[in-house]
Amino acid sequence: MTLPCPLPFCARRVAEAVRLSPLARGEILTNSATLSARAAQVAPVSDRRKRASFRGTSSRVAPHDAGRRPALLHAFALTLTFILTLTSAPRAAAADPAPTPPAAVAAKPLYQFTESEVGAYLTHLHATEPDLRRRIVHLARKNLGQPYELYLLGEAPFETYDPQPLYSIAKSDCLVFVEHTLAMSLTSDWPGFMRLLQRIRYRDGRIGVVTRNHFTEADWNPSNRWLARDITAELAGPRAVKFDEKIDRAGFLKNRYKLTVSIPVEEHRDLYFPYAEAPALAAQLHDGDLVEVVRGIVKKGAPTNDIFGGNAWIGHVGLVAHGPDGTLHIIHSAEPKVREETFAAFIARETAHNAERDAAGKPRLLGFKFLRLEPDPLANLKQLDGPDAPRVTLPGGGSLK
Repeated sequence: MTLPCPLPFCARRVAEAVRLSPLARGEILTNSATLSARAAQVAPVSDRRKRASFRGTSSRVAPHDAGRRPALLHAFALTLTFILTLTSAPRAAAADPAPTPPAAVAAKPLYQFTESEVGAYLTHLHATEPDLRRRIVHLARKNLGQPYELYLLGEAPFETYDPQPLYSIAKSDCLVFVEHTLAMSLTSDWPGFMRLLQRIRYRDGRIGVVTRNHFTEADWNPSNRWLARDITAELAGPRAVKFDEKIDRAGFLKNRYKLTVSIPVEEHRDLYFPYAEAPALAAQLHDGDLVEVVRGIVKKGAPTNDIFGGNAWIGHVGLVAHGPDGTLHIIHSAEPKVREETFAAFIARETAHNAERDAAGKPRLLGFKFLRLEPDPLANLKQLDGPDAPRVTLPGGGSLK
């Protein structure tokens, strides 16, 4: 099988494609779906090394060239669809009533949707459910059962350091699940979802492996202050536990992607809410709040983690929900699939082997951080990005509007 163009020129070919007529775009969109299917049939990229550490969706050992070709082809096809969708003619005016999705589509879990079905469903959802938090929980629950897989996303075809696509509907890891759910809940069509997803994933919406929000506490949280604010300190009060990290982005990028960049080491100071008292927060937490799971090493004298730069770090993320009886729940993506469970059940499983982990100097659950959705995130984003928000910039400086 031959690639549709030499990979170093894929980004250029995509840029050329956006200038085509609507008819030509439609033909390319059809061909890109065929290319994606072919790539899936050739060979999956199966030699990823699963690390116990978590750093968003950023970590992967690059496969050999034989394994990269189908992965890159698949990423190219997906991203070509992404670009052409963004530049397609606008849909009908917002005043038009949103059509009801066919019963067969509405009955499917979200992870089985096609891209066009996702767009139609978002249009309907935004027309029928005005409450942002309810949309978040609805979309999260509609993805229950979505298969879990680490390290799904990258920047292909714009960069090849991490040759994975810019989105994933069929699978998720914990951060992919949260980011996709938030982006879908805030937008009413596929192009809007794709733009907002990249604005959430990258610092200032600048697509690139260097500007991706790799470190949750030091990158993702500050970059998305327009979307959610940290409420851990006000919930915890004097119960808050402080922790420190040395965030070495240059070392991380060098070890993971063989990239040499000059970024000073950051001395990051943070705090968490102790896990034992978290279930009692049911009345203070709201549906759609973000929960960040803090893990760490408590054995005295144990070496600091060489990836996270400290003895505590954010190792997992999810969304807050409540059960019918008001019990505090977490909806999250973890092996083997997306699930919803009570905080009490999550904590019991996470702490079942604490004694053994502590004796061995292995990481275990310490507590949680909580982020509260802003009342009007999109208004906040317009203040940052201007009236054309979200602002998304391609490597090299081109923008997606």
